[in-house]
Amino acid sequence: MSDQPAPIIIRRKKVIAAGHHGGAWKVAYADFVTAMMAFFLLMWLLGATTEKQRKGIADYFNPTIPINKVSGGGSGAFGGDSVFTENTLAANGTGAGVTLPSAGESNDGASGADSDAEKGGSGKKDELEEIEKKLSAKSGESMVSDLLQRHVVTRLTDEGLIVEVFDIPGAPLFENGTEPSGTLTDVVTAVAEVFRVSPNAIAIQGYMATVPFARRKNPVWERSAARANSVRGLLTDQGLNAARMQRITGFADRKPVTADTLSIRNNRIEIILLRSTF
Repeated sequence: MSDQPAPIIIRRKKVIAAGHHGGAWKVAYADFVTAMMAFFLLMWLLGATTEKQRKGIADYFNPTIPINKVSGGGSGAFGGDSVFTENTLAANGTGAGVTLPSAGESNDGASGADSDAEKGGSGKKDELEEIEKKLSAKSGESMVSDLLQRHVVTRLTDEGLIVEVFDIPGAPLFENGTEPSGTLTDVVTAVAEVFRVSPNAIAIQGYMATVPFARRKNPVWERSAARANSVRGLLTDQGLNAARMQRITGFADRKPVTADTLSIRNNRIEIILLRSTF
């Protein structure tokens, strides 16, 4: 046997921590970042686009709905209409309506939106227009003479048909403060004749020109209300039902129609044929 000692062999082993996992965590992290980016992009689109644009984007990514002029698309980059509107996708038989419209309803819109109440409102509007034409001679047959027309102005508003009767130089509507003149009586008679064709309620409003401060007592409040009430009496005397009188109001000199609040043009009466509320 040899006297030499056995050689010492040193084995070096390299240990890698979690080496068996590989790079899977990197893939998971990349998926998470991508999902977050998509989420924030979605949030930005919801805040930066309109309803029509969002509808166009939704239709673009929906393979079951073709992009055409009816659904999605449109004139703009993100054009389109909301599926919650009655007129969207009408050609395809879809839209906001829960039930399909009948043949009669189709003439009024995709869901019969033109209700009987709306039709009635349109009829009332036409009725007021016809009454205005009679008073202003637009229909060729005026109920008010040319002389009286100098005192009368008519206009249609959301409240109803307003017949404004006002003073002109040398021809006041009231004598001795609150007593109706012959001119006013003739005008109210013509107005009552026209108002008789409609059952709508009536409102009367009195206005006054400003009284100089030299007067000891300012009578505009009492006088404007008394004048409006006098006109109410004239209307009922002509046969109009007193129950139709909705309100009598005196505005004194608070609503002048001219820059000069002392002008007699501010002495006026408004007879309003109110719109029907049903």
